[in-house]
Amino acid sequence: MNQLGELEKKLEGGLVRFAAWVEERNIAFLICSIGMTVMLLWAGSFKMTRSGAEGIIPLVSNSPLVWWHFKIFGPYVGSDLIGLTEWLYAVLIIVGYFKPKAGILGGLVGVVMFFTTSTMLFSTPGALVSVPGITGMRYMSFLGLFLYKDIIALGVSFYLIGYFGKKATALPLGKGFLRTRTW
Repeated sequence: MNQLGELEKKLEGGLVRFAAWVEERNIAFLICSIGMTVMLLWAGSFKMTRSGAEGIIPLVSNSPLVWWHFKIFGPYVGSDLIGLTEWLYAVLIIVGYFKPKAGILGGLVGVVMFFTTSTMLFSTPGALVSVPGITGMRYMSFLGLFLYKDIIALGVSFYLIGYFGKKATALPLGKGFLRTRTW
């Protein structure tokens, strides 16, 4: 075998071993779950401030799914409720480490939450903008890019449902909604 073929074989073997190492240590799960938890606690806290509440008024007010939210609760209480929902999701992820069914429930909260906020990319004025000189094309503004992260968070929420679901199916049936195996 020539040197290039041997090098290619070593690289391929190294990549496969690295991929197995990443999978065995649940690196993707750890980064997604810890990153999501930090983001949710941080963003939820910010929404409970005056500037956080005022910052999401145009997003919620123009949403076809939750425009009524601030009409009923007002922007400050409404924003607090959104922040508390984010905290709930974060707590359910943390509890999911020990009781996977709680993680599944958290993921479901996240799917509903991030599906709703993902639609705001298309309903919030200024999120998608035209570029002068290019007709028929729309691009994401900074606001649009801010909202786009919720599409990624929606995918992470589905991933967490799947991960916690695999963990929960490894438990014996009949252990209750939030109870896990005792060793």
